[in-house]
Amino acid sequence: MKKSLVLAMAMALGVTASAYAANPFSDVPAGHWAYDSVNKLAAAGIVDGYGNGTFGGDRLMTRYEMAQIVAKAMAKGANVDRLAAEFADELDSLGVRVAALEKKSDNVKITGEVRYHYADNDAKDYAKNGYATKLRSRIWLTGQINDDWKYTGMLQNEQNFKNDKGDETTDFQRAYVNGKLGGVAVQAGRYNLKVADGNVYDNRFDGIQASYGKDVKLTVGYGKADPGSTTTISDQVYYADLTGKVGALDLGAGYYSFDGDATTGIFTEKNNIFKVSADYAFTKDLKLGAMYLKGDADHKDLFGNDADDDGFVVSLGYKGAKAAVPGSWGLAAKYYDQGAMTYADHTMNGLADDMYGFKGYSLTANYTFAKNIVGQVEYYDLKDKVDDTKAKTLWSQVVFTF
Repeated sequence: MKKSLVLAMAMALGVTASAYAANPFSDVPAGHWAYDSVNKLAAAGIVDGYGNGTFGGDRLMTRYEMAQIVAKAMAKGANVDRLAAEFADELDSLGVRVAALEKKSDNVKITGEVRYHYADNDAKDYAKNGYATKLRSRIWLTGQINDDWKYTGMLQNEQNFKNDKGDETTDFQRAYVNGKLGGVAVQAGRYNLKVADGNVYDNRFDGIQASYGKDVKLTVGYGKADPGSTTTISDQVYYADLTGKVGALDLGAGYYSFDGDATTGIFTEKNNIFKVSADYAFTKDLKLGAMYLKGDADHKDLFGNDADDDGFVVSLGYKGAKAAVPGSWGLAAKYYDQGAMTYADHTMNGLADDMYGFKGYSLTANYTFAKNIVGQVEYYDLKDKVDDTKAKTLWSQVVFTF
């Protein structure tokens, strides 16, 4: 047993050694550097020594033996949290409950994701024509503040492989808290906001939102679109979503208000977008969805005509790859017909955000190659609603999570 370990264990009990009888171990005589500490542990019933009456201080103990000592110390009320966390498996085999300790040791968690993607855009009239390839790494940090509140942060690094300059960026992209105030769920800070299944907005957002209800749920929020996240910059954004479930049918209605910036983005004035949606699950694996969107901005397109202000999205999905289930897979298809006033920052990996309203379709397939390794391929065939410019995109990615 190491000197520091003996002293630390003895100090954890908070009792002086002089209160006990003489040390029972023949190999720890009076005057030995560990005499007082060993005397204290023996008297408290923490250490028993060996059958031949020795302590065996120079002998390397097994993890199981150490776990027995930690268990006895815990039973005496010693503060040995770090040791208990280290020997949790051995303590469990001894029947010692360490749930509270495990909860404390897991107060802060670190998880991550590494994604490599390759995209090939066939869109001659757009700046994004050609290929794009990047490696994105994300490190997530979550900390439990108390039973009701926790903090989440995310650091992201992107490396651009399209050139040989070694271009890369590292940003602290998430920082928010979420918890409960009475029966209301609250989230505040810089979080990812995804509304209307991403057909209106899906990106970073600085704001606060509150949600109430379960089977029928209302979510309202206020903030601003993060300037680094979207071509549409809005100083003020209000949003509200109402969802409900009737058997296999999910219903939704939404209101999203963007206060436009006159110098940037597609919205040069305030635009309110309204949404109604319905999704039906034929089975647990097969789902059909439909969504209608309408914006109310009085806006002109590139040719001076009134901008298209409504649209719809129809989706069909079958199964879906699950990172924890090797061999799982999924297929999905969507048809879009969205006017320019119906979206601010679209979720798709196609070139919708480069168009002044668009229509077309997408096909997606994903597969879990091994636990926490998922591959996905997406194909987009889109056409600009104003000038009929076409854009096709083949997007592929492999995502590793840990």
